[in-house]
Amino acid sequence: MDEDESVIFTVGDDNPFVTPVDDRDPGRRFRGRLAAPVTLWTAAVDDERFGLTVSSTLVAEGSPPSLLGLLNPLSDLFDALVESRTFNVHVLNRDDRRLADVFAGRLASPDPFEGFSWQESSWGPLLFGERSSVGCRLAGTERVGYQELVRGTIEELRVSDDTDPLAYLRGRYRQLVPIRHVTV
Repeated sequence: MDEDESVIFTVGDDNPFVTPVDDRDPGRRFRGRLAAPVTLWTAAVDDERFGLTVSSTLVAEGSPPSLLGLLNPLSDLFDALVESRTFNVHVLNRDDRRLADVFAGRLASPDPFEGFSWQESSWGPLLFGERSSVGCRLAGTERVGYQELVRGTIEELRVSDDTDPLAYLRGRYRQLVPIRHVTV
């Protein structure tokens, strides 16, 4: 190509960096069809705080109840909660998309905790305000596929009825809308 020639790139409906459908992992594609809660996990070691947005989270009823989640074993958060043995899990609301993106690494931030209101707790950093969250003690971890299954014993529950939880489905945040029943 000559110096005088220029190339024009256009962006259409297709993202050239997205893996073609036929080449995608079938298990990951199936998981993408399951609506998942958007949660923020936080832990602290000494004066350092760590956090990660996690959508593979569920609660097992019992006495006491347990929280289960799949984490990347290479994440700083995983190392922190293994060292501290405690962590918080926050249910994110529909207005928390920016927060979710910052802790997921989608938005660059030298300190992801900056710009949000936090308070300290016995289980690590706790988002300030009225929201649902739990304080957990690490009960164990186990390798499952490429992830680490983290089991936490819930030691403190904070449940807010004023939440409008954020969900994740097919690679996008979704807002849950209640179905209204109509009688005929």
